[in-house]
Amino acid sequence: MKKNMGNIDKIIRILVAIVIAVLFFTNVISGTLGIVLLVLAGVFVLTSLISFCPLYTLVRVNTCPKDK
Repeated sequence: MKKNMGNIDKIIRILVAIVIAVLFFTNVISGTLGIVLLVLAGVFVLTSLISFCPLYTLVRVNTCPKDK
C-alpha cells in the first residue's frame, strides 16, 4: 500500500474521531446512529495510523506530499 494521506488529513480525521467518541460516550449520540458513527471513527483512526485510505484510491485523490 502506497501512502496517500498527508499530515493535515490525518490530524483532521483523528480530531473528528475524538469528537465522535466523546459525543458517544457522553450519550449525546446514541442508538444505531451512535454505533455507526463510532465505527466510522474507528475507520478514521485506522486509516490515519497507516496513512492509506482505500476510498482515495478509488477517486484518485492523494494528499500525501510528493518526495523531492
